[in-house]
Amino acid sequence: MIGATRERADTEPAGAAPPAAPPRRRSHSRRRRENLAAYAFLAPWIVGMLAITIGPMLASLYFSFTDYPLIGDPEWAGLDNYREMLGDERLHSSLRVTFTYVFVSVPLQLAMALALAIVLDRGVRGLAFYRSVYYLPSLLGGSVAIAILWRQVFGAQGLINQVLGFFGIQGEGWVSHPDYALGTLIVLNVWTFGAPMVIFLAGLRQIPAMYYEAAAVDGAGPVRRFFSVTVPLLTPIIFFNLILQMINAFQTFTQAFVVSGGSGGPSDATMFFTLYLYQRGFGSFDMGYASAMAWLLLLIIAGFTAVNFLFSRYWVFYGDND
Repeated sequence: MIGATRERADTEPAGAAPPAAPPRRRSHSRRRRENLAAYAFLAPWIVGMLAITIGPMLASLYFSFTDYPLIGDPEWAGLDNYREMLGDERLHSSLRVTFTYVFVSVPLQLAMALALAIVLDRGVRGLAFYRSVYYLPSLLGGSVAIAILWRQVFGAQGLINQVLGFFGIQGEGWVSHPDYALGTLIVLNVWTFGAPMVIFLAGLRQIPAMYYEAAAVDGAGPVRRFFSVTVPLLTPIIFFNLILQMINAFQTFTQAFVVSGGSGGPSDATMFFTLYLYQRGFGSFDMGYASAMAWLLLLIIAGFTAVNFLFSRYWVFYGDND
């Protein structure tokens, strides 16, 4: 046997390449290199998620059960912060203001966005220009500059009252009147309809023209085609926009802070939940209570989102629905 092995070694040509690795081993090695490359690209996002999102969330969950004055050490307080929220009238008022803002501004914003999307979908000349112009307020709507501009427009000597004065109408100080201050912020949110409008426009472009042609042949007018063809086929887009805009509206802070000067006035008319949270955390240095409020807001948003998903089966129609 040793002689046969030596014979085979002698007959092999000098400098011959070693036998190739099995295909399965090469495939496993390539897959391992691809996984390492993927993890390397994902590493910044994973580190950011752990350090900027999950880490602070877990810290705030702990602080919500403590008495934490921000400039001292937190002391365990159990459920005291949550019990205090049950009797906090200003917190209840901020919830009423926030709910009013969300349930009024979001439907109006989506209606405005859908109406403009339908107009632009008719093939308006210069569509790209108009789409950019209408989308611009969405980019600037949450900025401090736009909030300051809004306060000037609706101020006692602002543009709105100047226009009304031209017609002999004495205007109010809209942002300083308890009955109208929240309405100005609702109008500001409705004005930033650009993002849902672009999404609606993309959805309208995906509806086949044959559905409208078939409806027209059956004698359906424009209104009937809108409610029988456009709306049912657009319900997934409506649902998507509803969830996004509702979550954003619950977290509104900058507009109320700038317009009211950080006080939530007049008479707490613009005291949003996030603004009251900011006042308790960074104004009263009660970070434990502010953390508990943050988790309450998370539960509220999660609850409304879950309810929307639960009832979506009754009004959202996908392509595979029976």
